[in-house]
Amino acid sequence: MLRVLRNRRTRGYVIQAAVLAASLLLTLSFVLTARDNLVSQGIATGFGFLDRSTGWPINFSIIEATDRSPYSRMLLAGFLNTILVGLAGLACATCVGLAVGLMRVSSNLILNVLGTVFVETFRNVPLILQVIFWYAILTHMPSPRAAIDLAGLGFLSNRGLMLAAPAWSALDLAIIALSIIAALFAAHRFGGTRPLAPWGLALAGIVALSVVLLFLGHEPEMPLISQPELRGLRFVGGVTIKPEFSALLIAIMAFGGAYIGEVVRGGFLSVDKGRLEAARALGLSNAQINRFIRIPLAIRAMLPALTNQYVWLMKATTLGIAIGYPDYFMVVSTSINQSGQTMELLLLLMVGFLLINYTISGTMNWINGRLAIKGRS
Repeated sequence: MLRVLRNRRTRGYVIQAAVLAASLLLTLSFVLTARDNLVSQGIATGFGFLDRSTGWPINFSIIEATDRSPYSRMLLAGFLNTILVGLAGLACATCVGLAVGLMRVSSNLILNVLGTVFVETFRNVPLILQVIFWYAILTHMPSPRAAIDLAGLGFLSNRGLMLAAPAWSALDLAIIALSIIAALFAAHRFGGTRPLAPWGLALAGIVALSVVLLFLGHEPEMPLISQPELRGLRFVGGVTIKPEFSALLIAIMAFGGAYIGEVVRGGFLSVDKGRLEAARALGLSNAQINRFIRIPLAIRAMLPALTNQYVWLMKATTLGIAIGYPDYFMVVSTSINQSGQTMELLLLLMVGFLLINYTISGTMNWINGRLAIKGRS
């Protein structure tokens, strides 16, 4: 036995197995102790409560969720709400950050000053304060009867932003999906022999097929676009973007955009000036230098920091509880108060955010690996 342990690799495996076993035993003891304490206090455990009706509604949901919905559906609605505002916030913050970062590295004094003011303003104000600030502004808009007309595109009031939306049935969505599949197949099959690039051919095919098939298969009595209309004290038709969603989205967009702007600035400043001078010496234009040298190298430098920012901003969606946005965290908190299933719901909360954030970090790491310069770790 001692002879086996003298081997460094074998000794390492034994130590790792011992640490893993100790960790599992410690976790198991915590679980059994918690279960015994809950049983002694007469508190039921398990996930059977997920089939019970909640008895309370939420004011916004992608899927249908009412006060008669079970806890499982209500938790799913909150989970989807978190994904919705999180992905929308990441996309908007990335666009804002890219613009601000380019302004910060610009040689134009006015653009540079504007970018600096934006970063120093929104980066140094706590995110929860920004969420409450934007919510206060949006809820003090005019009432529905005095709503602001957005040039026929919709209306803005203290009830939210009412916009026109496609009124497509399941058949319409199936037609669009088939159009996308057919156009992508055509681009893959014939793109190499056409003057247009495969992606341009695919996009043109998707638009053309969707328009033709929609008008051929759409029900005549149903409009293609649903317009919001004022009836009484509220709007019907179209799609309504609630103030809670808008306030949280704007705050994440501004706060995250300030941080991402600095990441973008750092990425561009990290590009070796010698490479740029070598490119100019070879006769490359500024557009070619940006396309083939500056932007690819800057993106490689940005990705690790962007991954951290994306994960952090996704976790920041939990601040929506301060203004009543029914995200996953708020639904779990309300469920704990109503059902008393604290341990089970906290476990579901942790699993949900682990799933979201591991997906984000895994995707970003995959992109980082694909863009890494070959031969470098």
